[in-house]
Amino acid sequence: MKFSSLKLTTPYLELPALFFDRVSPTPLHKPFLISASNDAGKLLGVDENLSLDEGLIDILNGKKLLEGSESFAMCYAGHQFGYFVPRLGDGRAINLGKVNGQNLQLKGSGLTLYSRQGDGRAVLRSSIREYLMSEAMHGLGISTSRALALIGSDTDVARERWEKGAIVLRLSPTWVRFGTFEYFNAKGEHDKLEVLADYVINESFAHLKNAEDRYLKMYAEIVRNTATTIAKWQSVGFNHGVMNTDNMSIDGRTIDYGPFAFLDDYEKDYVCNHTDRDGRYSFSNQPSIGHWNLTMLARALSPIVNYQSALEILDEIYGSTYESVYSEIMYAKMGLESEDENDKELFSWMLGALEGATIDYTLFFRKLSRYDGDKSDILDICVYRTSLEEWLASYDKRLEKESLTTSERHEKMLQVNPKYILKNHILQEAIEKAEKHNFSMVNELLKVAQTPFGEHTELEYLCKAAPLESKNIKLSCSS
Repeated sequence: MKFSSLKLTTPYLELPALFFDRVSPTPLHKPFLISASNDAGKLLGVDENLSLDEGLIDILNGKKLLEGSESFAMCYAGHQFGYFVPRLGDGRAINLGKVNGQNLQLKGSGLTLYSRQGDGRAVLRSSIREYLMSEAMHGLGISTSRALALIGSDTDVARERWEKGAIVLRLSPTWVRFGTFEYFNAKGEHDKLEVLADYVINESFAHLKNAEDRYLKMYAEIVRNTATTIAKWQSVGFNHGVMNTDNMSIDGRTIDYGPFAFLDDYEKDYVCNHTDRDGRYSFSNQPSIGHWNLTMLARALSPIVNYQSALEILDEIYGSTYESVYSEIMYAKMGLESEDENDKELFSWMLGALEGATIDYTLFFRKLSRYDGDKSDILDICVYRTSLEEWLASYDKRLEKESLTTSERHEKMLQVNPKYILKNHILQEAIEKAEKHNFSMVNELLKVAQTPFGEHTELEYLCKAAPLESKNIKLSCSS
């Protein structure tokens, strides 16, 4: 099936009018296709090459609607950097409808009722970042929104400088956020909380439809999913950058890629967003911020669930889920199958040694995946060798307790330690080329994003450590 032949439904528009505002996209001037993800297209039942679909650009540009589509923006509130904002909403995203369990949304498609002081646009650099990172997170096995295609244009958009406008068509099983519940609670529209909860259960937790205490059980699912996703973020060194409650998906997936970053050198307190002057959303704070955001969600749900019961669920599920998922992944990343009473200390020591060594986080684990006792290959990429050299000696002794052969361990570790991570210096290089109308690197990055554990000899340059001047830089929220 062709993408342009899809037929959408709009179940969100069956909710009361307070939930959304009907709005049409504002097309960009002289749009052109930059890239399309056929892998994401499969989610919609599309089996034809997206780039060959003559209707694709007009649909992404909002000039043409798919059959059954009715465009709208969603309303929500949120805690931004800890402070509650009573009305936010889709300020530059317009929803098209749903097909195959996926909600289609255009980001950068013009003004909505909720644009506030913004222009409803997204620029090329941020759109490239969101497009590629959506697919990269999926490739890493982390729950995320997806990106179907990206168009550029000749439309001028004012940010810190004049830039060109772009639109990403992104997909998600839900676009409901923690902040959606916060909006109706703050307005005192408690009957709408039940309507929204029923919608969320039907869309994301259908197995709870007829369950007793279904809203409380829905909350438990949200807690579990959120903890799982954040544990996976920490394992790969991903810093979201803006964990406001309006950027938290109700089904726990990663959404809203703004000033994100993967760690270059391991730096636990790294802050990727230069707006975040207090380091609220630092890499090391993400697990605790997830807990805080879930506390705010419990408060928002309190008119329809017992608040104390929700907090008990949070305390019972969140920490244990996070620790279980994170530990399981880290065992696999280190090539350990059995458990030892000293492993927790070994994990902690390793992270401290990485920080002390000044070493690329991703590259360390990829080299560890081929470690055979010769320390030089790892130590040669350290700035300071002593701490990691001592840790490797202890790791050698720990491996003696394992039954796997060296080759078996290597094979397993290579499946969990990615070779290709979309570091910011690599993304920036692709962006700079794209701003000169060379989009070849965007598509090269799409390839490695979708197969991060593979070997791509011709793209070897994409997995090198960041240059000194580009390590762990901070980014802007502007898009």
